[in-house]
Amino acid sequence: MSIGQLLIVAVIVMLLFGTKKLRNIGSDLGKIIKDFKRTMSDEEKKYRAFCQNKLEKKTSVTGKSKAKNK
Repeated sequence: MSIGQLLIVAVIVMLLFGTKKLRNIGSDLGKIIKDFKRTMSDEEKKYRAFCQNKLEKKTSVTGKSKAKNK
């Protein structure tokens, strides 16, 4: 698509929806993206904590069994 075609599409969209509705759509889309990124970040933090916890448990169990064998 060329720039001219994109401008034509943009004008048609503005005529169909109006600038106020487009602003609302843009604002809502921005909020959705922000919430999605925050949720993904929170889930990544939870996953890292879960993995760290598993690793610590595995290390502590392995350490205890080595101590018993001595």
